[in-house]
Amino acid sequence: MKLIILDRDGVINHDSDAFIKSPDEWIPIKGSLEAIARLNQAGYRVVVATNQSGVARGLFDIKTLNAIHQKMHSAAQQVGADIDAVFFCPHSADDNCDCRKPKPGMFHEIAKRFNISLRGGVVTVGDSLRDLQAGYVAGCAPCLVLTGKGEKTQAKGGLPPGTLTYPDLSAVVDFVLKSPVDVSV
Repeated sequence: MKLIILDRDGVINHDSDAFIKSPDEWIPIKGSLEAIARLNQAGYRVVVATNQSGVARGLFDIKTLNAIHQKMHSAAQQVGADIDAVFFCPHSADDNCDCRKPKPGMFHEIAKRFNISLRGGVVTVGDSLRDLQAGYVAGCAPCLVLTGKGEKTQAKGGLPPGTLTYPDLSAVVDFVLKSPVDVSV
């Protein structure tokens, strides 16, 4: 099975320092949904792994988060894309859970659910250091996009070994579809 793991805010949709708190605030980044469709056409399963501490902070509830994700699924389907699953952490950093990135708990759950090893070729795409750290620790090949918080993340440095950097999700997909990724972690 070919699998790719994407962060949501800043990778698929525009991010906001004030959080994405409603379906109206969820706006796809130009070309991101079409990039997901290209992955699907090449036989990839696409999974989203996203921290959503706005739930713990009381900025929105699970029902609203589900509505945001329904809008994402619907928008994806309109361009022929399919997101197989969305894994999310609703906790705050103070909760010290295992699922909040940079911890790899969500990635381990994805591996378990899809019965796949993340080592040896599963790419993860994020715009923040914690996205890349979580994927790297779980065995994924980390790719940084410069959308969202990506430029700030790149400027700060300290990226996991082997991190590749691309302007956006579409450029990552161009790379993934041209050459299989080998991860030696």
